[in-house]
Amino acid sequence: MRPTSPVPLSPVPLVATLTALASLAALTACGGGSGSDPDTVKIAYQRSTDNKVRLMDDYLAGVKRQFEREHRGKKLRLIPVQASQEDYYAKIQQMMRSPKTAPDVVREDTFLINSDIKSGYLRPLDDRLARWKHWDRFAAAAKASARAEDGKTYGVPDGTDTRGLWFNKEIFGRAGLPADWQPSTWKDVLEAARTIKRKVPGVAPLNVYTGKGAGEAASMQGFEMLVYGTGANPLYDPSAKKWVVGDRGFRDSLDFVRTVYAEKLGPDPSDALDPNIGTRVATDWLPGGRLAIALDGSWLGKFWLESGPKPWPRWSRVMGRAAFPTQDGRAPGRVSLSGGWTWSISAKSAKPDLAWQVIETLQTPENATDWTVRDAQIAVREDVAASAKYRASMPGIEFFTGLVKDTHYRPALPVYPRVSNAIQEAMEAVTTGDADAAGAARRYDERLRSIVGAAGVTTR
Repeated sequence: MRPTSPVPLSPVPLVATLTALASLAALTACGGGSGSDPDTVKIAYQRSTDNKVRLMDDYLAGVKRQFEREHRGKKLRLIPVQASQEDYYAKIQQMMRSPKTAPDVVREDTFLINSDIKSGYLRPLDDRLARWKHWDRFAAAAKASARAEDGKTYGVPDGTDTRGLWFNKEIFGRAGLPADWQPSTWKDVLEAARTIKRKVPGVAPLNVYTGKGAGEAASMQGFEMLVYGTGANPLYDPSAKKWVVGDRGFRDSLDFVRTVYAEKLGPDPSDALDPNIGTRVATDWLPGGRLAIALDGSWLGKFWLESGPKPWPRWSRVMGRAAFPTQDGRAPGRVSLSGGWTWSISAKSAKPDLAWQVIETLQTPENATDWTVRDAQIAVREDVAASAKYRASMPGIEFFTGLVKDTHYRPALPVYPRVSNAIQEAMEAVTTGDADAAGAARRYDERLRSIVGAAGVTTR
């Protein structure tokens, strides 16, 4: 939670806020201030709420050993923030408000960069990037994801992702559906889900992330996977520099979500609105054969590797992949959303030079490839994408890499987190049946006008 921020995020439960404040107090009490030890760099990152998921911990442990070996007398202090994604955002922002608690290096979701800059949390890196030999190896789109409205760059991306449909071919076989399923329209997706409901009882046909519990996953890999298949620039018109209200595609997208839950084609709403639903999908419902189709990300396979939190030796044979279609099959016929994370330096760090040296260690070609493979990321560097280790890293990597050319990015604007929260509220209303699509869309339009002002919207 960020009470003084001009761009507040979704409300954080009281227990999460108290936990965050307790963590900050503990850091301060033990002399954890950024400037307290000139030879120690603090690096903050999200740790999964699932205690079996320790991909980042294991990776950073190796980076720590390398950094301390190569920088004698210097220390790298790891600060894992164990929280859901939404609570991680809130806790990190709490930490970066004060020099006493601010980390030196922070893992930053690209969609928060502009809002965190406006709050004074991040330091521009352009002077260092201009002298860094590896910066030219990054894809232009990846560089743009870390560039703010002021034209400066505030982070070094460590990978991206794409999204599509994962489906269980064994469940499809029991339902009489093809193992090479490739839907062409939204109607095709819903008809497959209806068929599964009729012929394979006890299985949730389709998961579409929704509501405030799922947070940004609901906005991005739920709603925006739909709305970006309805026409160009459905949320924000870059030519007019205004947000869009009264859009038919927005209403149609909400109606798709309403249909999934009204017809009981998805999980029970109480499960769908659980903040831990992402972990449940990846480590329980899909490997347990309880979910037939998941609208989800390129990274899911990492959970099922032998080294992952839910080893599933048969997953590459059981799980199929399909591009998510545009609403009515219009060109290019498929939709993906991409995001990603960066390593950034806190504006309140007292040792930015040493913090940059940590980022350089994180981003050696070897370490960049290691992390991209460990986390099932889509490569953002040409040297990583060309490596044999990456190309052989995961079944389906070619499929998800191929979606990049048809992908979209969220509007990277300071108000986006608030707009995203409004989208989640609209989704939750149709999921629970509190509103139909038209009513939820009207409420969204009203909320949008309150966020950006009447002059900040345009009507379709």
